Amino acid sequence: MAEAYDVVVVGGGPGGYNCAIRAAQLGLKAAVVEKRETLGGTCLNVGCIPSKALLHSSELVEEIRHAGSLGIKAQSVEVDLGAMLANKDKVVGELTKGVEFLFRKHKIDWLKGAGRLTGGGGVAVAANGSSQQVSGRHIVLATGSEVMPLPGVTIDEEKIVSSTGALKLSRVPEKLIVIGGGYIGLEMGSVWRRLGSDVTVVEFLDRITPGMDGEVSRQFQRVLQKQGMAFKLGYKVTGAEKKGAGVKVTIEPAGGGAPETLDADVVLVSIGRRPYTEGLGLETAGVKLDNRGKIVSDGHYQTGAPNVWAIGDVRDGPMLAHKAEDEAVAVAELIAGQAGHVNYDAIPGVVYTAPEVASVGKTEEELKTQGIPYKVGKFPFTANARAKTISATDGFAKILAHAQTDRVLGAHIIGPDAGVMIAEIALGIELGAASEDIARTSHAHPTLTEAVRQAAMAVGGWTMQM
Repeated sequence: MAEAYDVVVVGGGPGGYNCAIRAAQLGLKAAVVEKRETLGGTCLNVGCIPSKALLHSSELVEEIRHAGSLGIKAQSVEVDLGAMLANKDKVVGELTKGVEFLFRKHKIDWLKGAGRLTGGGGVAVAANGSSQQVSGRHIVLATGSEVMPLPGVTIDEEKIVSSTGALKLSRVPEKLIVIGGGYIGLEMGSVWRRLGSDVTVVEFLDRITPGMDGEVSRQFQRVLQKQGMAFKLGYKVTGAEKKGAGVKVTIEPAGGGAPETLDADVVLVSIGRRPYTEGLGLETAGVKLDNRGKIVSDGHYQTGAPNVWAIGDVRDGPMLAHKAEDEAVAVAELIAGQAGHVNYDAIPGVVYTAPEVASVGKTEEELKTQGIPYKVGKFPFTANARAKTISATDGFAKILAHAQTDRVLGAHIIGPDAGVMIAEIALGIELGAASEDIARTSHAHPTLTEAVRQAAMAVGGWTMQM
């Protein structure tokens, strides 16, 4: 007889394991189906966490190389790539073990294998040629996403790599071509540029980071160019062929024109991600996909099948680990009869380059398109005392507020620790704060967050510095 659970979660990433933990906290018997050897999904194993470990290591290398102006002289900086990668793996290992500990603590069963819906609340879990059947009063699909393939380019994770392969290169490539000017490509390109690579980003559109506030995006590109990264905007990649020790990449203007060939030691394909739904047996359970391959679900995460829910990258919305975590908690609470919800206007996005770029809420372009009247307040880090003391003055903080009500509609920061500072604005949006609320809240001096306050003050026209 199949073992029965209150909640069976398919997928052990940030959405999946958080959903199971919250369900267990609410007194529900929970299980997670995960086919990886470790829990944590893409984010913890080959995404968010290992990339941040490498970003931090490479930032230290860059800081040491440029510390002379601060009175710190280093004769040379030697990069031990093997040790750097080992540290990354150590961090990942510790965190995946941490998730396993939480499963034991909350008495959550980890069903190791690939999950497939069999209908009527059933899930088949296949591993090593065998299969077991379990049932759940509720089934939560949290299978995440996978790398988007690019026609004409075959990823081998050695010379032509995805973000996964870019995390474990055995040597620093002399020339790296990044296909795609989004968050992931720019982060990984930054890592290898700091370690010595000549990096060129090829982007189909005429700008990097599409969807980001346009003013911030333009400043971001200028900063990256100043750091040494090159850009080929408005170009499409039509092929990549391994030749000898390197790769020849063929590109041509997106609007038509003569093709060009670029040489690289390594090519990183980073054009986005797509929902991972392969082999889930969705049709058997009556779960439908939209034209983008995402699971169709309503505003309360329920699919067209009774008691089957979807969260994270497989459903609509930004493909962010923390968005999946928020939905995970909401779904567990809804299943338990509570009022779980997510405010999608208050979900931040961060690019972990140096400087960081962080956004939450609406962009100026969105407000203009939607016809919403707004006011803008900006403040540059060149005028922030703390930024000057740490020699990190690139960028600015920008706050958008409703022209009549002063309610904060969005915020965009490019600068040091932007990913930390954006949380203040996210909380403000969640609580319906006005820009004046932020402007009249005391911020410690000297801190980087004073730039956020000054931007809020600028909305009302009373910035105290400049």
